[in-house]
Amino acid sequence: MRIDVVSIFPEYLAPLKLSLLGRAQEDGLLQLDVHDLRDFAFDRHRTVDDTPYGGGAGMVMKPEPWGLALEAVLASLEAAERRPTLIVPSPAGEVFTQALAYELAEEPTLTFACGRYEGIDERVLEWAGERFRVRPVSLGDYVLNGGEVAVMAMVEAIGRLLPGVVGNPESLVEESHSDGLLEYPVYTKPSSWRGHDVPEVLLSGNHGLIARWRREQQLRRTAGRRPELLVGADASGFGREERAVLAELGYDVVDGRLERH
Repeated sequence: MRIDVVSIFPEYLAPLKLSLLGRAQEDGLLQLDVHDLRDFAFDRHRTVDDTPYGGGAGMVMKPEPWGLALEAVLASLEAAERRPTLIVPSPAGEVFTQALAYELAEEPTLTFACGRYEGIDERVLEWAGERFRVRPVSLGDYVLNGGEVAVMAMVEAIGRLLPGVVGNPESLVEESHSDGLLEYPVYTKPSSWRGHDVPEVLLSGNHGLIARWRREQQLRRTAGRRPELLVGADASGFGREERAVLAELGYDVVDGRLERH
């Protein structure tokens, strides 16, 4: 996969060169190119923002530097049958989820546009929509100073799904949100620490019991911390034992969906 990021703070993205993603780039599994938006502003001060039409607080990012930067990215991409995807971090976008991370991990190329100030001139997105598949995406219902933090989170979530990036692919299957539930609690040595013991079932060696315990813990943790993930969920994927746990937690199956009782 190739990922291009356009930002006025390219050094902000330096952590993406570390750890698993850094190794993925060294191994040729991921190509990450970061572009400085100010390289496409040609006035004396390399200006990328101006006051908003209609008045109001803050500054708006100018369209021309963005147009030139995105044109440069397009020119460097190999010809493709379909338009490349442009991700624009925005609190007004669709919420980033594990499902979306899996979807985007299937793309051969991704371009991220890191906005700042009050955002990017809307005409950039209109223009880009003729050349890219534009997707405004939000990390959640809160506002950041710029798109760089959101891009780092999304690139890490997407990049770790690429084949070969995570050493043990089974770890991707059992983690939180991979099946709509939160991950079960995990433990390591020693078996007793400061008066707290590892659950006996994990020391039993009985893999069937361990699997059932972990599944039950997923259900209990999800019901306790993120109950909205269960309400309305398709009940067909839950077996008899799981439904018994869900009933204990206050969920009934109504027309094939989970509902609180």
